Amino acid sequence: MPGRNACHLAQVNIALPRAPLDAPELAEFMALLDPLNELADHSPGFVWRLQTESGNATAIRPFDDDRLIVNLSVWESIEALRDFVYASRHLDVMRRRRDWFHRLAETYLALWWLPAGTLPTIGEAKDRLARLRRNGPGPGAFTFRQPFPPPGGKPSDGDPGTDDPGTRAGAGTDDRSTDDPGTRAGAGGAVAGAGRAAARAQRPRRADLAAAARRAKSSS
Repeated sequence: MPGRNACHLAQVNIALPRAPLDAPELAEFMALLDPLNELADHSPGFVWRLQTESGNATAIRPFDDDRLIVNLSVWESIEALRDFVYASRHLDVMRRRRDWFHRLAETYLALWWLPAGTLPTIGEAKDRLARLRRNGPGPGAFTFRQPFPPPGGKPSDGDPGTDDPGTRAGAGTDDRSTDDPGTRAGAGGAVAGAGRAAARAQRPRRADLAAAARRAKSSS
């Protein structure tokens, strides 16, 4: 049976900005992007994220609609990703997603397991998202609401709801399949309750992100 860390969790989500990223309408989001990425980089269970020399992935446009931006990352477990999305300062930004991004008609977030020590390609991420859209959640592509265990692992409770409570912001969300970091809600049952409590505890730190945004604007 594979060891505890035999697999890592990959996630991809896409978003359609309401304006070009250098437009005034997106200025606040762009000012928050570096602080959010830094938060992810130092979060428990974080492994890797797609980025260019600029420190983010906003210049990578792999879809036919080149307005779409992509977020691709790897985490040690689904719990680690869930905690970052729903129980950190990321949640406050996620809740404002609709200020900056259009609601997408199709599923925009997919999760899947991959061997620890390997990294997903953009082509693989596109394939997993297409598979989820085509077939619904399964072992090869799933959501927070309907997760599947890693090979040899035990099933975990899904996320009962929330799926886009207007909710995710940064990375993009609104997945009716749920899950997008903007869309999914908790982790179900006691885990969901704990996540919400942790998120509430983090909200006073919203000022940290706001201050970072002001600093970014003043230095630009």
